Amino acid sequence: MQSNKGRDTKPELALRRAVHALGLRYRVSIRPEPAIRRTADMVFTRVKVAVFLDGCFWHGCPEHHTKSATNAGYWAEKVRRNRERDEETNRLLTEQGWQVVRVWEHEDPTIAAEHVADLVRSRRNR
Repeated sequence: MQSNKGRDTKPELALRRAVHALGLRYRVSIRPEPAIRRTADMVFTRVKVAVFLDGCFWHGCPEHHTKSATNAGYWAEKVRRNRERDEETNRLLTEQGWQVVRVWEHEDPTIAAEHVADLVRSRRNR
């Protein structure tokens, strides 16, 4: 468990590079709202966009999630709680005026970056 990185994973770095290449600047691994104990992977503070890059195993990807062979009950409960927390995070941030973007680790970073860029630019032009 200690070897699992909390930030700067390969998929996260790829997404950040792709977003940066599109000319966007962002904050990394911060709380969008200080009162809400949730850390987003990328935050566009001025336009209130929070990007979370979710791991397929940890967040129960419908396409790639695999059930653990050892201690299956523990891991199934862990993933269930993670998904509940993700939904709560989305709700709490949305209530505060944030747009939440969730990207799966298996998604193409270039396509995901274009989606993020479109959203950020549309919120800038409001």
